[in-house]
Amino acid sequence: MRILIVSQYFWPENFKVNDLAKEFAQRGHDITVLTGYPNYPDGTVFQDFKNTPNVFSHFSGVKIYRVPLSARGKNNFRLALNYLSFMISASVLGPLRLWSQRFDVIFVFEVSPITVGIPAVILGKFKKAPVIFWVLDLWPETLSAIGVVRSQLILNAIGRLVRFIYNRCHLILGQSKGSLRSIAKYCNDTAKIRYFPSWAEAISKDMKAQPAPEVPVQEGTVNLLFAGNIGEAQDFPAVLSAAEILKDNPKIRWLIVGDGRMADWLRQEIMRRSLEKRVLLLGRFPLERMPSFYAHADALLVSLKPSSVFSLTIPGKVQSYLMSSIPLIGMLDGEGATVIREAQAGLTCPAGDSVGLAQAVLKFATMTKEERLLLGKNGHTYAKQEFDRKTLMDRLEGWFHESAGQTDTKGIS
Repeated sequence: MRILIVSQYFWPENFKVNDLAKEFAQRGHDITVLTGYPNYPDGTVFQDFKNTPNVFSHFSGVKIYRVPLSARGKNNFRLALNYLSFMISASVLGPLRLWSQRFDVIFVFEVSPITVGIPAVILGKFKKAPVIFWVLDLWPETLSAIGVVRSQLILNAIGRLVRFIYNRCHLILGQSKGSLRSIAKYCNDTAKIRYFPSWAEAISKDMKAQPAPEVPVQEGTVNLLFAGNIGEAQDFPAVLSAAEILKDNPKIRWLIVGDGRMADWLRQEIMRRSLEKRVLLLGRFPLERMPSFYAHADALLVSLKPSSVFSLTIPGKVQSYLMSSIPLIGMLDGEGATVIREAQAGLTCPAGDSVGLAQAVLKFATMTKEERLLLGKNGHTYAKQEFDRKTLMDRLEGWFHESAGQTDTKGIS
């Protein structure tokens, strides 16, 4: 099949869409990606890309077409400009760059922003190809939950944009069962909504790696590892409050690997609260280095702010955390917490509950080695059953074939 992937983010940025594109290329499909200049998460276009842009036009058998955009920067105005510039650039230049090419299906990878759907819908019209839209961030609810947009008028306008996009897609995939209800509010034909969760990253299975030298060895310590985006949604104020509660316990250590829009704030707060010995902000590392940090972890931390929209989602890291055979400690509500409890893979407390998180950490610290191993084993078993990579890729491939054989050529109305 000839598959076009539309995503604002792609390699060398680190997102699941990279793995998806590579997998389908290895399955013999002709994969093309329409994306922007790499600038996530630092907020500036990668220097290596500036120096040699042609090097970034192919990835593991995948052809990449890039359109210019305004880098996301460090504030909300720059972020909004980043979203808007990609939407316009991909909508205008995308059809021109891909003028002579035909596609059987167009797949949209939608972590924020929802506006990535606009160029996909336009290309679907020009190419007479069905659009499959994978919803990983629920708009406009997410914007309201993290406080980026407070105006109800603007939120309503974004809701109309979401409705416009969803109703021009052949299939809409939701990453959690709870998210399907939110999607249905903006979709006239609920029959085209399907459940498609994220899969567990294969890299997290490699637990034979040597422990990362960036983490000082400290015998007798319970290490809690957070790996991923350091942003508003992850509620680091509550996490730091829990760390402060346990500040005088020398056996508890928090390891934070990643980067994001709140990384500078987090760094300053660690110093202000004198938590440098308890909370180690280690920075961002390539995906292939992650097993060396997992090797230090006694438990893996996942957190989300209290919000009705976040309770509908499963944080993307949960699947990989489960597959790693390491216990989880979750400060979150809804589906994410339900998965951890159903899997019997760790301990949870309500979102935003710093005291509850501190108590869960202390409870975990008193567990025996055998009890911790059982939690990790349970999580791995559950992940294999629910989030197996091959099973999910097979399911998506089936939907691609189904959609390509049932193309709706009505286009934009």
